[in-house]
Amino acid sequence: MPAYLVTALTVACALFMENLDSTVIATSLPAIASDLREDPIALKLALTSYLFSLAIFIPVSGWAADRFGARTTFRSAILVFVGGSVLCGSAASLPGFVGARIIQGLGGAMMVPVGRLLLLRSVERSELVSALAFLTVPALLGPISGPLLGGFITTYFHWRWIFWINVPIGAAGLVLATLFIEDIAAQSSWPFDLLGFVLCGTGLALLLFGLSGAGRGLLPWQTAALLVGLGVVALAAYARHARHAPFPLLDLKLLLVPTFRVSVTGGSLFRIGIGSIPFLLPLMLQAGFGLNAFQSGSITFIASAGAMAMKATAPPILRRFGFRRVLVWNAVVSAVILGCYGLFTLATPVVLMMSILFIGGFFRSLEFTSINAIAFAEIDAPRMSRAVSFASAAQQLSLSLGVAAGAGALQGFAFLGPGRDVFALGNFRLAFAAMALVSLAAVAAFLRLPRDAGTELTQRPEIAAKTIAPAGQ
Repeated sequence: MPAYLVTALTVACALFMENLDSTVIATSLPAIASDLREDPIALKLALTSYLFSLAIFIPVSGWAADRFGARTTFRSAILVFVGGSVLCGSAASLPGFVGARIIQGLGGAMMVPVGRLLLLRSVERSELVSALAFLTVPALLGPISGPLLGGFITTYFHWRWIFWINVPIGAAGLVLATLFIEDIAAQSSWPFDLLGFVLCGTGLALLLFGLSGAGRGLLPWQTAALLVGLGVVALAAYARHARHAPFPLLDLKLLLVPTFRVSVTGGSLFRIGIGSIPFLLPLMLQAGFGLNAFQSGSITFIASAGAMAMKATAPPILRRFGFRRVLVWNAVVSAVILGCYGLFTLATPVVLMMSILFIGGFFRSLEFTSINAIAFAEIDAPRMSRAVSFASAAQQLSLSLGVAAGAGALQGFAFLGPGRDVFALGNFRLAFAAMALVSLAAVAAFLRLPRDAGTELTQRPEIAAKTIAPAGQ
C-alpha cells in the first residue's frame, strides 16, 4: 500500500467520526430526551452547542498546528473528541450533555483541518488528488449513514452507544497516526491573533448558530435573523482588522491566489446546494413518503457507495480532462442529478432511486475531490496551515448555509402554495430545483480557472518526481 494511503486512511478515521457525529444525533434526540427527562426541543441545544464550539475553534487550527506540531495537535484533538464522546455517552443531565458536546466540538474543530494539513504536508503534489479522494468518502458517508446508524443503534441497542463507538475508531486513528505519520514541522510559527480570534470566532459562531437554528427549526426566524446579522457585522469587523494585522488568524490575502479563490467561491456555492441534501432528502422520504428513519437511511446510504467508486477514478479523469473542464461539467451534471431528486414519487421504484443516488454520490465526490485539490495547487508550504484553516471555515459555513437554504426554500414554496402544506411533494420538487440552481451557479467561478490550472497535481508520479519537490519541503 502506498505510504500516502496510510496517512489518508488515518485522517479519514477522524473525518468519519466528526461527520458521523454531526448528523447521527438528530435521529436519536427523542430517545436521549426521554432518558434525560428533558423536552426534545430543549435538547436541541446539543446540536447548536457543537456547532458553536466548532465555529470558534476552526480558525485556530492552523496556528495550533504550526505552534505545537501538526501530528501532536492531531493526536490531541482525537483524544479530546473521544473524551467528549465518552462524556456524551455517560451524561445524566442536559447541562452535562451540552458541555460534553462543546468538548466534542473543540476536538472536531482541530481534528479535521489539522488532519487535512497532515495529509497535504506528507504527500507529493502528484499524489494529492488520490489522497484527497479518500477524504471525500467520510464527508459523504457521515451525513448519509448518520440517520441509518443512529436509528439502528437507538432502536436495537441504546443511544449512548452512538457516542461510545467513537472509542475504538479514535483508538485506531491514534495508533495509525503514531506509527505511520511523520511529524513534519512547519517552517515557522506566528504570534497568536487574539483580537482576530475574538472577532472571527464570534462572527462564525453567531452566523452558524443563526443559520443552523433557522434551518433546523431550533430558533424563531426573528432570533435567527438577528444572530446572522450580528455575525455578519463581527466578520466585517474581522475583515477590516485582517487587512492591517501582520499575522491575521485567517489570512484574507490568500484570496489573491487565483486557484484558492476559485476553490473557496465556487466550492462554497456548490456546497450550499449539495449541503441541502442531508436535510431535504430524508425529510422527503420520511415526511413525504411515510418511510421511517431506518428505511430512509437504507435508501440514501447507497450514495456513499458511489463516492467509494470514485476514489480510484479521480486521478485519471483529472489527468485526461484537466481541473477546469472537470469542475465545470461535473458541477452541471451534479446539479442536474440534485434537481432529479425532487422528481422522486411514491411510484418511483426503489432500484431507480438508489441508482440515481449512486450516480449522484459518484459525481459529487469527484467534484469535492477536485475542489479540495485545486485549492492548494498554488499554496506554498509557509501558508499551507493558514490556507487549510480558511478553507475549513468556508466549508463549514457553506454546508450550514445549505441546510438553512434548503429549509428556507421548502418553507417558502409552501407559503406561496395553495395549501401551505410544507411536506407536499410539489414543494420538495421546487426546493430541490432551487438548490440545484445554487450549485449550478458555481460554474461561473470555475470558468475563471486557466485551462492548465492544477497541471502539476495530475502528473504521473514518475514524471512529477523529476520536476516537483514533495509538498511541505
